[in-house]
Amino acid sequence: MKKQITNQLSRRQFLATAALAVAGPTILPSSVFGQTSKPAPSNRITMGMIGCGWQGGINMRQFLQEKDCQVVAVCDLDKEHLADAVKKVNGHYKNEDCKAYADYRELCARPDIDAVMIATPDHWHCLPAVEAARNKKDIFGEKPLGKTITEQQAMVKAVQQYQRIWQTGSWQRSERNFLKAAEIVRNGLIGKITRVEVGLPSGHNDFAKTKEKDQITEAPAGLDYNTWIGPSQMMPYRECQLHKNWRWNYNTGGGQLLDWVGHHVDIAHWGLGFDENGPSEIEGEGEFPPADAIWNTCTKYRLNLKYPNDIEMVISGGHPGIKGGTKWIGTNGWVHVTRGSFSASNEEWSEMPLLPADQRKVKLYESPGHMRNFLDCVKSRKPTITPIETAHHSAVPGHLGMIAMRTGRKIKWDVQRGVIIGDAEASKMLGREYRKPWLLG
Repeated sequence: MKKQITNQLSRRQFLATAALAVAGPTILPSSVFGQTSKPAPSNRITMGMIGCGWQGGINMRQFLQEKDCQVVAVCDLDKEHLADAVKKVNGHYKNEDCKAYADYRELCARPDIDAVMIATPDHWHCLPAVEAARNKKDIFGEKPLGKTITEQQAMVKAVQQYQRIWQTGSWQRSERNFLKAAEIVRNGLIGKITRVEVGLPSGHNDFAKTKEKDQITEAPAGLDYNTWIGPSQMMPYRECQLHKNWRWNYNTGGGQLLDWVGHHVDIAHWGLGFDENGPSEIEGEGEFPPADAIWNTCTKYRLNLKYPNDIEMVISGGHPGIKGGTKWIGTNGWVHVTRGSFSASNEEWSEMPLLPADQRKVKLYESPGHMRNFLDCVKSRKPTITPIETAHHSAVPGHLGMIAMRTGRKIKWDVQRGVIIGDAEASKMLGREYRKPWLLG
């Protein structure tokens, strides 16, 4: 039997009382936080891994390579993932010290753990993050930040309230080609920015090669499916809606738009200097499967957004003419960047690893590597290259774009208050109903 935690509360009682109260949606700048909490008690940072499947396994292997980090615990609802993670960790350290958990709350309650990595499906981002923050753990969390904007606001408040270090898995900021592109824009070398084009993937990708396994069956004995569904609405078990492919149903994921907005829109904001800002108006149109389809997320979409300084942004998936990645267009030229690629109206920039010193009047945050940056900041208590406030604002355009497409209306957004203006129906879509006994107060 699992041990009881939090003053011996039952599982149901704990879930009912552990929710974070959200006292308004105001998001403070990340610069306000980061240096008042104590660093890790030693030069070694102990970590727990929550979610050890695909992306979580990749993240875990990267943390294992950092000599001042020791993975001491892993947590997953799939016993196969859990056993594999324990084997990898113990094999790396050549001991049997890694402890396995099925309940993230028990892992977070351990006083000897300094930080956690969270790589659960989107619908399980919020509650573990809030729980980790409440237990004074620093957090490396995957993107998009939350399943909804309301969840994201709750996560930001928890991290700020408990003064935790947060790194988002938006690792492109730790790559030199993205840094160079953003600095060219921030230094005004392409003039005043008038338009930004963000190209994201479209359609559905059967990552797990399970689309033919779409029949309703019993969940495997090694999977706690009820908890896996968690705060989302219960749906019959189908293999093709589980690992990796949870992205393609709105009950658990957000489709290509939300899967990628935390990457390329994040870079767009970096170049614009809008890490604490966002759009004021959003319109969108998309192609959706039937709402009751097994995979029902938007397959093709186009969003038009208005930003400060008369900047227009287009976020597109499946439309010709918008290249994958981020392209800033200014009065004196353009820059385009994506993974493994950089191009610009000035061909000389392509040959440079970074801008020359005399042109780098504005120097952006340089990261030695995404995991390395997180661990360094756990020690220094300085903000990471992708703090939680940045992750929130990077994902908001995707969430608002979804609301605009679903309502068929222009959405007006108040960035400072974090609310939709003048549309009660759309405002209800900022959050979602939680399945009992899970609560977000």
